Amino acid sequence: MKNLFLLDPNITFLNHGSFGACPEPVFREYQRWQRELERQPVEFLSRRATALMAEARAKLAAYVGADADEVIYYPNPTHAINMVARSLVLQPGDEILTTDHEYGAVNRTWHSLCKKVGAKVVYRAISLPVTTAEEFVEHFWAGVNERTRVIAISHLTSPTALIFPVQEICKRARARGILTLIDGAHVPGHLPLNLHDLGCDFYTGACHKWLSAPKGTAFLYAQHHVQRGLEPLVVSWGWGDDEIAPTLDRGETQFIRNHEWQGTRDITAFLTVPMAIEFQQHHGWDDVRTRCHVLAAETRRRINAITGLESICPDSREWFNQMATIRLPPMDLVQLKTRLYAEYKIEVPLIDWNQQHFIRVSYQGYNTEEDMETLIRALQQILP
Repeated sequence: MKNLFLLDPNITFLNHGSFGACPEPVFREYQRWQRELERQPVEFLSRRATALMAEARAKLAAYVGADADEVIYYPNPTHAINMVARSLVLQPGDEILTTDHEYGAVNRTWHSLCKKVGAKVVYRAISLPVTTAEEFVEHFWAGVNERTRVIAISHLTSPTALIFPVQEICKRARARGILTLIDGAHVPGHLPLNLHDLGCDFYTGACHKWLSAPKGTAFLYAQHHVQRGLEPLVVSWGWGDDEIAPTLDRGETQFIRNHEWQGTRDITAFLTVPMAIEFQQHHGWDDVRTRCHVLAAETRRRINAITGLESICPDSREWFNQMATIRLPPMDLVQLKTRLYAEYKIEVPLIDWNQQHFIRVSYQGYNTEEDMETLIRALQQILP
């Protein structure tokens, strides 16, 4: 499958998790939409965009197990989370419960909000190694109290690449009247996803990571009952149509009108998402994910054999899939990353998290066993 992607063949690319990589057929579709836009911009944006976006939303919604009027496209999950966070009505002393495994930009979002309103972010420490989903849920839930208003937690974490058992957490939160915002940036295309079954209030996922759509494609899911409280970060022509232009009917809900049109912008990346979904379906992506997990698990085993360190989770797809974070001994991570790229042409992230060192490997359809062997050979030569 390597020849279907646009990646530099001279690079061993083991960092799909950061920004993804777009297959050539999907990128070609992206360029086709861009040319279509430029051929007649007024026709495209003024007369066709609403219907085109509705079709792209419907196909994405079906893919993630949601209704078409429960999802809205955003350029990235950070953008979507900012909108939800700034729409929350929080009082001084209210608490947002999260973990110490969250994405740095999201942590900064919560800090910025709490600084303004006097609320508090509570980081529930999840120590490594994790063991069972039941133990995880009980430990995390012990951080809930009468001041907890929002639970904001990753479905699949960025620094540790762990799959968190969020469904049970959402179930308990719903019974307590606590809002749930799930950061699923790494999930679409990586794990099976059915948002109605998951039961969260809000969910955001990136399409440009594991689904391999063009850069700048993500979505926000919001259950119907929480949509009215969401205030767009950019107020534009669709906002307030139910009050300002109540006779206007474009076949959209007010939630879509409030958030979709944000002024003139290139929407063609969003229109390409259906092609990204079709690409993976055509190439049997369930089998691809299984093969990639095998590579990730084997890489973890072999690096552990080099370092003598323990794994951060059981060897199970319950905890990790195509992306694995693996312990490294204390070292100069900047020097290691420089050598891996300069001497071996390996693109892979090294992570300093909670004063512990890790390497995070990602395997996608274009990766092979030879990519794994290249990394292992490099680490065998450098780490001693």
